[in-house]
This record gives sequence, C-alpha cells and structure tokens, in this order.
Amino acid sequence: MKRFDYTRAATPAEAIAASAAEGAVYLGGGTNLLDLMKGNVLRPDRLVDVTHVAGLDRIERLPDGSTRVGALVRNGDLAHDPAFAKSYPAVAEALLSGASAQLRNAATTGGNLLQRTRCPYFTDGVSACNKRVPGSGCDAVGGDTRLHAVLGWSDSCIAVHPSDFCVPLAALGATVEIEGKGGPRSVPLVEFHRLPGDEPQRETVLEPGDLVTAVVLPAEAAGFAAHSRYLKVRDRTSYAFAVVSAAAALKLDGDRVAEARLAFGGVALKPWRSAEAEAALRGQPATVASFRRAAEVALADAKPSGDNSYKIELARRIAVRAFTLALSGTPERVPALPASPFSSPLGVAAHA
Repeated sequence: MKRFDYTRAATPAEAIAASAAEGAVYLGGGTNLLDLMKGNVLRPDRLVDVTHVAGLDRIERLPDGSTRVGALVRNGDLAHDPAFAKSYPAVAEALLSGASAQLRNAATTGGNLLQRTRCPYFTDGVSACNKRVPGSGCDAVGGDTRLHAVLGWSDSCIAVHPSDFCVPLAALGATVEIEGKGGPRSVPLVEFHRLPGDEPQRETVLEPGDLVTAVVLPAEAAGFAAHSRYLKVRDRTSYAFAVVSAAAALKLDGDRVAEARLAFGGVALKPWRSAEAEAALRGQPATVASFRRAAEVALADAKPSGDNSYKIELARRIAVRAFTLALSGTPERVPALPASPFSSPLGVAAHA
C-alpha cells in the first residue's frame, strides 16, 4: 500500500478544507476504499477521516414528512431502525440483502452511494481501464462481459454500479445533500451518478472537495410502503452483488395502478429508474399483463455488451416478479432471505 497522510475532520468545513489537497479522498467506513488501496487500485496521498464530523450520524424525520439520513448512518443501523423500515420497507430490504452483517455494521450511507464498480478489469489493477487510467482503454470490451451493463454503456466503459441501497432510493425519488466550496446543494439521486460516455473516470456530479452529508427521502415515498419490494438475482444468496435487481412500488386505486415506481440495479453504471415504465402503468389494471408491458417499455433501449444478452430478459422478469409481489402487499417481516425472489416471507420483524 502506498504511504499516505491522515487528517481527522470535526466539521464539514474542516473536511472540505483538508480535501483541497490534490490526491485527497474522504474516509468513512472504509469497506470499499481500503480494499482498493490494499490492491493498489487506488493510491491516494491523503485520507480525510470524516467519521467524527458531528451531526452526520442521525436519522431525522423532518417537518415536511421527509426523512433525512445522515451520511455516517451505518447501513445496519438504518435497515433495523423500526420507523425507517416501516416507512421505506424496500430500502430496508435492499440494505439487508447487501454484503454481510459485519460489513453493514461498518459501511455508511454516504459510502454506499460512492462505492466503486466491482468490474474485475477495474479491480485487478493491471488491465486497461479508463476509470483507473483515463485514456488507457477498456479491456472489458471484448472480454468477459457476463455481469456488465446493458443500458447506458459506451465503448469507453461497460461496468455497472454495485449498490443495492441506491436502487430503491432512485425509485422513491431520493435526493443527495452535498456540502462544497460553493456551499450546500441538493441533487436528485437519479442525477447524482453519471453514465460513462467518454469520461468514465467521472462517476458522480461531485466536484473536488464536495462532501456528501445526507440522503433525503421525500414524504410521498412513504405512501408506497404498503406495496413495495426489492428483489435481487445473484450468483449466490449468502453474499454477492446483484446480477440484476429491481425495486418496484405501487399505489393502488381499487384494482388499478394509481402510481408506480421502478428502478433497476446491475444493468448500468448508475441505478436505472424507468419513468417510461412508470407512466405506462399509471391508470392500468394491476395485473401481470400490465407489469409485463411496463417491463418491455423499461428495457426497450437495452442492448447487450458482449455475451450478456440474458440480462435483458432477466431484468424484464425480475421487474414483473417485483411488481407482482408488491401488489400482494409488503410483508410484515423482512424475508428470511432478503430480496430473494424465492424466499419465504418469514424473517426479521423490521417492517412490523
């Protein structure tokens, strides 16, 4: 591992000032950053520790009914917070499907948003990768692409974003609060991550020194609590990133869909929300046939990047399955195998 300087910040202003130096990065839970440093994939000159910045470890219900989750709230604490899990069950289920209990107890809200792709051509440290060394090329193109993108990719990068947490956040219209040299600002989560284009090294809209301080779920997101699910197809249920995942939520007017939300994970370099599919469902009968038509709309622009065409059909099917389970109602308990399409509803009493 390369030698680095270490700075501990106590306030957002201190953190932003300390990160002004070239080669500085923020350290939260470190569950992704430290792994990449050990493998010499990332070689920062300075770590700015933000784990002692006051006020970033709170879950707050705001006067307008929205919920603000501080950037230092641990994934495990958020998933098991009873009020949060009851209001946003798909988010809790997504969190519990990610990583292991030990990692969830260390990983943070802000770090989850900013985790790097698990593309092996990026993490091996030696393959040509435009994310790691801009302009070097992308060895994934023409390589092993089974787990790579089918939406929004370019010839410069075909990687996918690995987060489970971000998928229901995108579906539910979450925003990201940011502090920077120019002051505070808020960005919709669907605009926070960038598609690769010809600059895949720029993964988010953050500018140098910007610090993520919170994620906010709007008041109306809790209106989907009765009919929302997160499902994840993975190579092994115990601990693996999504091959394809989907967050689906419904508001019903009798036997028709009043409002719908749909977002995918594992298909692009960002959580992929489909406003087109949501519009296609609005006012339609809440039936499997309607869900299938919406899934077709959602994947209309998908194209394989090599040998992963199966992902397109898999994404269609997981969307239909997620909507079908959402229609039947959010279970009172988080399933014993969170987010698995095949799990029993009996599990952790976090939604009760």
